[in-house]
Amino acid sequence: MPARHVEHWNSVINRMASCLPWYQPWLLRAAQGASAGEGGLSGLPLITADVLEEHYYSEINLLHKRNDLYRYLTSGTSSGRRKAIYYTEADEENYLRIKLDVFRTILGEGVYRTALADMGTGHAEATALDVFRRLGMKAESVSFRLPVEQHLERLAEVRPEVLYTMPSILNRLLMESPDPSAYGIRHVVLVGEIAPPLWIQAAAERLGIGADQITDTYGSIEIGTIAYFSHEHGRYLFAEGIHAEGVQPEEIHPELEPLVHPDEQVLVLTSRVREAFPALRYVTYDIVRDLRPVTVGGEERQSFQSIVRRIGPDLKHGEKISVYDIENVVYRHLTDAGVRIKVTGNALHVLVYSNNVPGKVLEAIRLDLERHIPEIGHMISAGILERMEVTQGEREQSYDRFSIKNKKIIYE
Repeated sequence: MPARHVEHWNSVINRMASCLPWYQPWLLRAAQGASAGEGGLSGLPLITADVLEEHYYSEINLLHKRNDLYRYLTSGTSSGRRKAIYYTEADEENYLRIKLDVFRTILGEGVYRTALADMGTGHAEATALDVFRRLGMKAESVSFRLPVEQHLERLAEVRPEVLYTMPSILNRLLMESPDPSAYGIRHVVLVGEIAPPLWIQAAAERLGIGADQITDTYGSIEIGTIAYFSHEHGRYLFAEGIHAEGVQPEEIHPELEPLVHPDEQVLVLTSRVREAFPALRYVTYDIVRDLRPVTVGGEERQSFQSIVRRIGPDLKHGEKISVYDIENVVYRHLTDAGVRIKVTGNALHVLVYSNNVPGKVLEAIRLDLERHIPEIGHMISAGILERMEVTQGEREQSYDRFSIKNKKIIYE
């Protein structure tokens, strides 16, 4: 770690320790190794989903009792509880400052005059208008609760030069629009699901803009803004305060299958600007390709080529939904069933492995799934998110080899 960061790093560790008492032994080890450089982090434990479920998402987390924190809910855990993620006032300020810096890099200042945020809920949506207005733009938002027809009406009325949205929502807007290029959109900023290059190219063609006018950003409610795609460098560059590592799945859990591609690793993040979350070797469960530093403006910046898929318990369908959520819904209807989830583009397909499941039961499972995360249900009802598909899968010998640790998610 550069010497100029050591004092700040120790300050963050001290503040994090006051918020997360159970985390203090690991933080003490981090503080002792801070002056030795970032490489010293590799000797510290990984913050995995199991660790978080035991300590952070559980009732023993003392942050639950504080009323001076920002609280954001996301998908569930194996216990059935939704996850609560906490932010201090400093966390909120840093989140907004870093996001503003990233958007300034992407959009410049004075280049665009109008923006429309068409999002779900959560941190990204809550801060979008403030960021655009600080960049001197007139900004509006459209609620995810409104039917897709009203989203298209707002696009036609506002004619935003910048559209901030999720890939799943943009996909629906493009499908429902007779002529997307008529909205006058000049730049799209994405956040949320994985946005493959070929999909971005197709979306840009329909909007009548170049692929370099669609910029993907990468973040999470746990960490904040993580990275953004630099068209100049053809890679994702990490945001301020983020230190990235790559590990192999078997380092996280012995039951996870090894990666085949030699350039792929599971992304592990440490944040110097996060207090109310244990962001010290936090396992994202996102697989990235070609993680390495590049030279940007004469300085080395950590970067990666692309996000390939996830191996963890969560996936994105407009909003986060976990395998635990999906399995719990299925098991309310079927006592003997297996579940496998396929994600194809922006479509979510749940395969239920059980004998002779009536069609009305599969339909009941689908309806319950869409209602389980209220925000997802609202977006599906409004028509801005594709419906989930639930079908009966044929039992196969290979199915039983998929343990809960692999989470049974297949990306196609």
